[in-house]
Amino acid sequence: MKIPKPSDEDKAYFSSIVPEAPGVETKPMFGNLAAFVNGNMFMGLFGSDVGVRLGEADRERLLSEAGASPFGPPDRPMKEYVAMPATWRADAKATGTWVDRALAQTSELPPKLKKKR
Repeated sequence: MKIPKPSDEDKAYFSSIVPEAPGVETKPMFGNLAAFVNGNMFMGLFGSDVGVRLGEADRERLLSEAGASPFGPPDRPMKEYVAMPATWRADAKATGTWVDRALAQTSELPPKLKKKR
């Protein structure tokens, strides 16, 4: 499987919508970027797609929006994530609403402990 690479513009956009909140950090992941809260990924970049981690009801609701799709490789999408419509890049309110939901829901998970090396 070939992993799509984001452009510098995609990376800059992603970084611009990551909330500044306690426990949030952005890290590279497979040539893309991901945002974590307390060690749990809540948002990711896959090529030019920005995906958010949501509960089942919110996933269904977001997938009903035009342009939303499963997030990740077409043959193995990430089951708890939905790619937000690309047209929302110009709609900070819509994007922010779903990013905030993803952060809030993922913040409720137990913190991931760092692996010992």
